[in-house]
Amino acid sequence: MKPPKTSTLAHALHGFFTDYLPQQRALSPHTLQSYRDSLKLLLQFAAGKSGDPSQLTVEQLNVERITGFLQGLESNQHNRVGTRNVRLSAIHSFFRYLGRQCPECLEQTQHILSIPFKRTATRQIEHLDFDEIQAVLKVVSLDQKNGCRDLALLSLMFNTGARVSEIIGVQTTDLRLLAPCNVLLRGKGRKERICPLWSETATLLQKLIEQHGQPPTQSHPLFLNDHGGRLTRFGVRLILNKYITKAAQRQASLKNKRIHPHSIRHSTAVHLLRSGVDLSTIAHWLGHVSVNTTNKYLSVDLEAKREALAKMKPLLKGGRRSKKWHQEPNLIAWLTAL
Repeated sequence: MKPPKTSTLAHALHGFFTDYLPQQRALSPHTLQSYRDSLKLLLQFAAGKSGDPSQLTVEQLNVERITGFLQGLESNQHNRVGTRNVRLSAIHSFFRYLGRQCPECLEQTQHILSIPFKRTATRQIEHLDFDEIQAVLKVVSLDQKNGCRDLALLSLMFNTGARVSEIIGVQTTDLRLLAPCNVLLRGKGRKERICPLWSETATLLQKLIEQHGQPPTQSHPLFLNDHGGRLTRFGVRLILNKYITKAAQRQASLKNKRIHPHSIRHSTAVHLLRSGVDLSTIAHWLGHVSVNTTNKYLSVDLEAKREALAKMKPLLKGGRRSKKWHQEPNLIAWLTAL
């Protein structure tokens, strides 16, 4: 006997989140939460204000309803196209799984997988120049509360170019503070890499660990909040915004920049590029799987573009000027001679 249609959907969701994503694909908890939120929003939309999401059937999650959900994200919730695509990616992933588990749903699955992603506008990558980085670090006072933590945090972010999730995930035992100094970072897909540290960064981190008052051999989060728990990604953003605002009073160029924690990662990449480090090394430094991902920093290095322009000969300096078109009585002859 076939299970009721409502239980088919519930059973598939249970297997998707308890076995397929965490066990078979070994996705991170952060990705699991993103998928969960996306499908939760879809179910609530499909059920309506007075409906019960637990009573939905697979057939009710059709193309029209999912398309309406995606349109509502943009028009009613004012989500950007990028967020809309993230939600659709989670929906696609679930229906690919559903199609394998329930062959009778395969036709509907194929229709839903045909819902296209929208193109997103490519935004300019914001980053800090070297003098702006120095201006931010200089406004952090070691005498103030959490001053050592904040300076160590920002220095480690600039030093490594690590993602925020990698920074807040660092344990004290992940650090080697004797020469050669380095830190172990855990990136996307549970990939680990070791990043070298400047001696100045290592000194700040050593002071921070001493402030913790715990044995150096005991593993605990490196960056703590005011309640003694692990610092969150939102906490990092607040700390960065605090010092960007202060530094902008001295460094006018910071006032017009939209800086967030990931901008620091971009800043490190551009600084390495300008220092002559090759793209392959930068890719390993940042934890990029492909050098193609690192290539985007070539487009944001404005200083390199200026240097390249300075090496070029001006087009209008010297040389023979072409005649103006209206001076040529036979326009067709002029075009033919081009």
